[in-house]
Amino acid sequence: MNKRKLLSIVLIIAMLSITTMGCSKVSKAEKVLDNYKELWTKEDFKGMYGLLSQTSKDEISEEEFLERYNNIYSAIEATHLVIEANGKGEKVEKNIVIPFKVTMDTIAGKVELPDFKMTIVEEEKELKVKWNESLIFPSMVTGDKIRVVDDLGSRGKILDKDGKSLAEDGKISVLGIHPAVFNQENKEEKIKNMATILDISEETITTKLNASTNPEQFVEIVNISKDDSKISKLANREAGGILIQNRDGRVYTGGAAFGRLVGYIGHVTEEDLANNVDRGYTQTSLIGKAGLEQVYEESLRAKNGGEIYIARGEEKIAIAKKGAENGTDIKLSIDSALQSKVYSEFKEEKGAATAVNPKTGEVLALVSAPSYDSNIFQTYVTKEQNALWEKNNHADEINRFNKTYSPGSTMKLLTSAIGLENGVLKPEEKRPIEGMSWQKDSTWGDFKVTRIHDTPAVNLIDAVKYSDNIYYAQIASEVGSEKFIDGAKKFGFGEKLEFEYPMEESSISNDGTINRDILLADSGYGQGELMVTPLNVALAYSALGNAGNIMQPRLVISENSEAKVWREKAILPENVPVLIKSFSALINDEDGTSTLARIPGINIAGKTGTAEIKKSQEDKDGKENGWFVALNTDDSKIAVSMILEDVKGRGGSQLPIPKVKNIIEYYMKR
Repeated sequence: MNKRKLLSIVLIIAMLSITTMGCSKVSKAEKVLDNYKELWTKEDFKGMYGLLSQTSKDEISEEEFLERYNNIYSAIEATHLVIEANGKGEKVEKNIVIPFKVTMDTIAGKVELPDFKMTIVEEEKELKVKWNESLIFPSMVTGDKIRVVDDLGSRGKILDKDGKSLAEDGKISVLGIHPAVFNQENKEEKIKNMATILDISEETITTKLNASTNPEQFVEIVNISKDDSKISKLANREAGGILIQNRDGRVYTGGAAFGRLVGYIGHVTEEDLANNVDRGYTQTSLIGKAGLEQVYEESLRAKNGGEIYIARGEEKIAIAKKGAENGTDIKLSIDSALQSKVYSEFKEEKGAATAVNPKTGEVLALVSAPSYDSNIFQTYVTKEQNALWEKNNHADEINRFNKTYSPGSTMKLLTSAIGLENGVLKPEEKRPIEGMSWQKDSTWGDFKVTRIHDTPAVNLIDAVKYSDNIYYAQIASEVGSEKFIDGAKKFGFGEKLEFEYPMEESSISNDGTINRDILLADSGYGQGELMVTPLNVALAYSALGNAGNIMQPRLVISENSEAKVWREKAILPENVPVLIKSFSALINDEDGTSTLARIPGINIAGKTGTAEIKKSQEDKDGKENGWFVALNTDDSKIAVSMILEDVKGRGGSQLPIPKVKNIIEYYMKR
């Protein structure tokens, strides 16, 4: 082999070796980027700092590095960080430069930054990251500052039927202390007076005051409604070092009458964030926690925006900007004055009530008692409120208007309509019934249906007036289970009810069938396994005021503005007059059992009901719930159902009668 050829081979090998060495270094540099990316994605800024070159570390301390990244990423509310190589690494002089891009969701929307470049340098035979401000944002240089401007949207209002606000964004007061002034004189006396007026413990004030290390710094004690009378009672507050500041909050205007319906908002929890991934919530978000605030969260919520930019002296270098989106108002069918009136009738009773317009389906009132003032969750809890919660075992935590209950004798309207439609019940016909108990045959064993009045012959008016269980047990038994179920479903019992507020589903029985004679007989007078909401009961009776039809119930009329029939001919039109006459007799007749419901000049039809909650027929210690449902029948405008819990020995189903009467009279005569 000649010398020239040998030299060429040597040069080629040398060049290949250099190229291979170069490629190997680029590959290792890319691994450094991969490590840096992984740490960055996890927001492990301490780990990122560990990959920096010593020259970079000399320019920025670990403490400053961590502070800058933490502050910036927190301020811009960065999430869903994705870092990807944006091309091949290239050797520039002795270093490797690798392009990459970053995308993330921020307060200003989705940010895409394709122009990052990472310089990898070799130090003591190790590859390190040469850091500068451009690795925060590509456009940044030393001395630049990141600025974030929030653009906050407004949460939608919740309005009543007349447009009156029940919930809206507004201002709440923050009552606090200026320690330098407050502590000058009479400190203990002022703490005691303040605690008495606010109805909180002195320890609450002392603990917060003692935790303050800056006497010139405002110490927050409680959030309080701007119109709370307690504020005016803190005489000479400013001179004594008691200050009021305002902040944004949610203002609820209806008091406890609306608490369970409207609900409240609160700060998101980790569980909220986990359940709402990719929906724009952050650690600082507020979210509906109960009531319509929760049910209509997606409509009501505001989507905040913001602007992120680099401040370089007077220059402003844009990174991202997104405007806020306000939430949507929702308008309810609720009559605020009526809602308050209904709630006032409960006083300290536990129960629920629903009022509907029979001809439009509009829900005029939806009340659970006891309830809470939603402002509590924006302000603070007094000692009196805590004592009340202890006394009633936190009864206001249960929403009763969307619960199902046994309907008791309110079911007798349905059984009457079913019996009439199937020809089993003839209104004027006297049905012979002997004694106070009855069973279909000996197969019932020891079980018997009992009644209160020993009337030897009973027609429809008698049966309604005296709430004769035997009469209705016989009617149901003769109709048969299949036709009885079909008839109940015409009223919506056991059927899915489309409604804007989630309701427990009504049921005809535990498994949807009635395959036992005793169960069928019991169902005829409202015991058995029937379960319904107060709304179900109010709608059933509303058919008497709407030619036998039941309207689709409507609560959010801003979305559901059109009146529609839900159950056509739940009662055959020709049977409506006789049923109105029969279910008015117990109120109008002198020997009626519900004469307390009479309103001069207004014809009322209705029915009481006692729902027994006991383990067996022999159980004497079971509880009882008391129902009353009624409506005005001439040009019908309102049907009201009310259930009171645990009425045994306190008046039973007579207890809700005057309450419902007061509600209807108020609505009709106001």
